[in-house]
This record gives sequence, structure tokens and C-alpha cells, in this order.
Amino acid sequence: MTKKLLTLTVALSGTALAAALVLPALAQESLLPEGFGNPADTPAPRPTPTPSQTPAPTSAPKNGTTPPPVTSSVGATDTAGTPADAADEKGEDGEDGEEVTPGTLKYDLPPGARRLLTRIGPLTPETGGLAPDAFGVRGQYAAAIMRRTNGQFASRWGQILLRRALVSAIDTPDTINGADLAADRASLLLRMGESLAARWIVQAVDYDRASPRLVATAQQTYLANADPAGMCPYVPAGLAHGDEQAWRLASAICSGLSGEAGPAGWAIGRVRSSGKISNFDILLTERVLGATGSGRRSTTIEWDNVDRLTSWRFGMATATAVPVPEPLRTSAPANMKGWTVLAPMTEMANRVAAAPEAAARGVLSSEAYVSLLSAAAGEEEPAEALAAQTEQLRAAFGAADGGERYTAMQRLWGAGTTPVQSYAAIVSTARAAAALPVSTDVGSDPWQLLGSMLAGGYDANAIAWVPKVTVGSRAWGLLAVGSPRPLNGTTAGTVGQFSGDDDSAGFLRSKFLLAGLAGLGRIETGVVASAASDLEVDLGKQTRWSRAIMAAAERREPGMVALLAAAGMQGEWSKVPPYHLYYIVRALREVGLASEARMIAAEALVRV
Repeated sequence: MTKKLLTLTVALSGTALAAALVLPALAQESLLPEGFGNPADTPAPRPTPTPSQTPAPTSAPKNGTTPPPVTSSVGATDTAGTPADAADEKGEDGEDGEEVTPGTLKYDLPPGARRLLTRIGPLTPETGGLAPDAFGVRGQYAAAIMRRTNGQFASRWGQILLRRALVSAIDTPDTINGADLAADRASLLLRMGESLAARWIVQAVDYDRASPRLVATAQQTYLANADPAGMCPYVPAGLAHGDEQAWRLASAICSGLSGEAGPAGWAIGRVRSSGKISNFDILLTERVLGATGSGRRSTTIEWDNVDRLTSWRFGMATATAVPVPEPLRTSAPANMKGWTVLAPMTEMANRVAAAPEAAARGVLSSEAYVSLLSAAAGEEEPAEALAAQTEQLRAAFGAADGGERYTAMQRLWGAGTTPVQSYAAIVSTARAAAALPVSTDVGSDPWQLLGSMLAGGYDANAIAWVPKVTVGSRAWGLLAVGSPRPLNGTTAGTVGQFSGDDDSAGFLRSKFLLAGLAGLGRIETGVVASAASDLEVDLGKQTRWSRAIMAAAERREPGMVALLAAAGMQGEWSKVPPYHLYYIVRALREVGLASEARMIAAEALVRV
């Protein structure tokens, strides 16, 4: 029992510890409102109902500069579909005598201590965030795009930029309740795997001002952070406005944490007798109660007939150190891999297994990824593969000879068996690559070396290699779009040389190079037209999405541009149309995010 109590204590408070490690999908037009289409929303994972059935920073955005970092999880619909029926509470005064909505609690705080709904988010321009007006004044429009974005992006830098935008302290437009907009921001962050960032947004709103949509999102957020106690302030509102059975289970946990075994047992009994919730999810809840000392009996958890890992199961099992079978973890949604890495109470082996995807997606920075691997290797009897990987990392960072360091990097880059693992290896060596002496013999096309530097934002280090690369090579292409300043001699001929060695399907890499150069304004219009004709690509194609992102750029709304850019890069790079990349790079450059635009363009050339 002592061990269980210790585990639960770590689970309830350990999310903050993850900050020590965290420094900080098909592109399709139909993801946007007003004619962009209505694809099915990605449902939040939930328990299954039973049948009732460092180098110095450079001019590029530093890797992971944002802070480390939906609906009811049991038998409820996705938060994106929850009606926004709460009254707007953006009052500046927070009057003492304001009416309390049934099913909510009232803060016993003076008005001056209340947080306003007019500006929500922890990251200010002084700390790396975007300006308060970054999303403009069309709140419902922004929220609709957030709800229709699935969170699975081709670009790692696209995710890093969007996370930064979503956690910025932004003004709430008059057209939407601030709590509802916060709910949509947090829900998107959860779908991105950014559980810590989602928690920051949820906690930026006083719980008694949470709308029904934010109450449902709060439950998902605290499950993603394996923190059952975090749901407790929202229980009254959840019981009044949300999925009654899910919140009744939460109320049982909160009663148990308060030492009230009677109400906890009564709530569990009510849920079980309803027959609406899987008995397995009830057993997990009882496991949490047992860890608090309020359970009447020990609970054995067997996963024999469980076919998927939901947010409830993830949160409850992680909080109580219940081992999750490997097949369930492997088949879990991609965003849950991010939750796993960011939950410090998770077994280290499971965090390491999920880390490559988290690093490739941008949930982990290069430094955080290396720190996690180092910590895992420091445990007793680390896995053989992990020991070999960390040994190569040590050589990449610390070997006396530059050639030995580069050889170690090459071994790491070639060890991956999947594209995700290969790119994660490139991410892990970013600082080592940036520190490699330019005098090192790396051949005439060190594209992985330069791609590694740019994965960490070390563009000033990368440009020093210009004299070492062959014009028209893949490494040259990376520098052509990723360097802080344009390269001399970028013409249709050099683009043609690049495409001559292009082994990607349909010359996609060459099309991305042209799109990046055109979006950055580094190639003349006539040259763009000639090269586009040769490559049979239309970079000027007009769609609702392209008009929307360029209109946002004209209005100088960097947050909206970042959101639309991410929406245009859902899925894998192989499915992103070249004209999407062109408009993304161009729009980002026009709103003052040229560094991010360059990193996204360079990443595309590395990953296709």
C-alpha cells in the first residue's frame, strides 16, 4: 500500500517534473470552415462503454522554445462538438455578486485576484510568445479551424510554431467566450500530444469560470497528464453539464482523495449498476481509490479483453503504475505517445519507446530527447540497443577527432528502421552537428549533417558549410532555403541540377525546393515560372485554403497564419501539395516569421 500511495503521489504532482526534460496528416482544403468541407472530427480516446447494449542561439527559432508544454473520456462525444452554451464571462470587474451557474463552485477570492477571460495564455512576447492580437478578431472562425485540425502534422517545425501560438497570451475576440476558445486551444494541443501545454491553457482559466466545453476538455487534459486529482474542481460542473457517468467516476476518486470512502463507494456503485461504462474502466477507478486508502479491497487489473488504450485507461493506469501491455501502447493514437513521454511517472522503457515519435513530431526538443536517453541509459542494466545508441551519442558529442564524431553521427542516422526513427536520430544530433568543425571531411553532399543542424535551428552554423557543398546537391538545396541569407547563383539551372539528382517520387523534393525558394522570394518570378513548367507544378493554384492563409497574412495575424499553415500540413510530407508549402512559407515570411518559414522549407527537403 505504501508503494501505491507513493506512486499516486508522484502521478498527481509529477507532471511539473516533465518540464525539466522539455525545452519547450493529409493536407486538405476540407479542414477549414465556410466551404472547406466537413471531415469527421478525430474523436478523443475514451473508455469503451459496455453494450447496453547547447551552441548559442542563432537567428532561427530555437528548437522547442515554447514552454513544455475533448470531452468526457467515458461514453461522451468529442469536445469539439460540445455546444458553446455558456454565457460570456469576460467582465473586467469580476463582480462580487455575480450569479453562480448551477453545478459550479464559486471562488472565495477578492475580485482583484480573479483571472480575466479577455486574455488567456502563459507566453508573452517578452518570453517568446506571439502578440496578443495574433489571432485577429474572428474568434469563432479560429475556433472552428482548431476543431477541424487533427493535430498530426507533417512538419516538426510546424508543430513547434503552432504550440508557441496556442500557448501565447492572446486576446479573446468579442465573438467568442474566452473559456470556449481556451477549450479549443487545449483540445488541439492534446491532439498534438502536447499534454503539458494543454494543462497550461486549462489552468489559465479559473475553474468556476469554465464553460461546459472547457470542463470536458479539463477532464481530458488531466487524464493526459495522469493527474486524477486535477479533475476534482470541475466535478460539480461536470455532473451538471457533462457526461454524468464519467464525472461520477471522477467524483468517486475525489471523494476518496478527501478520505470519504462512503460517497466514493456509492458513486462507484451507481456507475456499475447503470451498465453504461465498461467494468474494466470501473476497476481502474477502484485501483486509484485503493491507492488513496479509500478502497475497500485490492483490485487486480487484467487487460485480456481490452482492445484499445483510451485516455481514461491511460490516465488511470499511469497514475497508479499499472503496466500497460506493449501491443496496446504500440497501437495507441500518435498523440498518446507524446503524453507517455511527458508523463514522468511512466516506466522509463515506455517513455524511451515513445520518444522517437515525440522528437520527430516536435513534442521533444533535441536537447530534451538526448537528456531522456541519457537518463534512461543511467539506470541499472539499460537495454542493449539503448546502451549502443547512447554510446554513439557520446562519441558524436565528445570524440576528440571531428572525423570520429561525424562517423558516430552517421551510424546513428543509419540505424533507424522507420522514417520516424531516422528523423528522430537527425534531431538528436543537432547540437553535435552544429559544433562539428568545418574542416572535417564530410564529403560533398552532407545533407544529413546540415539537416540535423537545421532541425535544431542552428542556421548560422549551417551556413558556414556553404563552401564545402556542391551546387545542385541535396545539401545545397537545404542551404538555399534554410540559410539566414540567400545564396548567390540560385537560378533555374541550379534548380535543374538539383532535380537531376532527385530520387524522390514524382520529383517532390525538387518541387518543394522551388516552392520554398519562391515563398522566400529568393528566386526571380520568371525563373519560378520556367522551373515550375519543367517540373509540371502549379505553385499559384488558388483554393479556399490558399486565399484564407494569404488573407490572414495581409491582416498581419501570425497566430492565424500558423494555424492555417498547420492545417495545410496534416499527414505526411508525401501528401502535402507543393503549392501548400509555397503559400505557407510566403505567408509566414510576410507576418515576420521568416525563420520558421525557412526551417519548415528545409525540413521538407530532409524528409522526402
